[in-house]
Amino acid sequence: MKLTITDLYSKMHQHRGDSGWWPADSKEEIIIGAIMIQNTNWRNADRAVAGFRKQTGFVPDEICHLTDKELQDLVRPAGFYKNKSRAVKTVFTWLAQYDYNYQAIARSFGPGLRTELLKLHGIGNETADVLLTYIFEIPTFISDKYARILFTELGVTGLTDYQSLARQVRLPEDFTIKEAQDFHGLIDEFGKIYFHPRTKFVQSFLAGDELIIN
Repeated sequence: MKLTITDLYSKMHQHRGDSGWWPADSKEEIIIGAIMIQNTNWRNADRAVAGFRKQTGFVPDEICHLTDKELQDLVRPAGFYKNKSRAVKTVFTWLAQYDYNYQAIARSFGPGLRTELLKLHGIGNETADVLLTYIFEIPTFISDKYARILFTELGVTGLTDYQSLARQVRLPEDFTIKEAQDFHGLIDEFGKIYFHPRTKFVQSFLAGDELIIN
């Protein structure tokens, strides 16, 4: 069956229901999680996130005032602790300038917000798109590894890195923020089930489908 992006989301939602993504109790927890998950797995990231929860309760000013050593110790379970701890400090210091008012930040920077996020240490393309979608509530397609594998299985070619998919896919204009958040979650939950190993895809409800993105 030929599917558009909207069709794909609808079919995934029909089969799987709401993804519940991003699983967190606050936007600050999502920010920490988005940085911790870089270049590691969820088990390691969750250990680091749990440490932040225990020590700061995800109160942004508490995170801002952590010492470099405290930050590194909290980040260590997620690996790359020097780089990630610097990213946490940089992001929360930047947010503090705007009193952590995410809606005001989104209004202030408008379409330039993604470019501004990419200037922050430790924020690459994927993390920037996660922050746009889950923190600033700007519907954005997140072209992560599971999305690239899924879209390749659905017939999209040339997907070698994050940007190779991001350049080809934009969410339809009528996609709501809830749908954009849920779509990313559905793709990642699908990947956890059907891409370990990748050959399990043929057992999925999307096997035999073809995605049309132009």
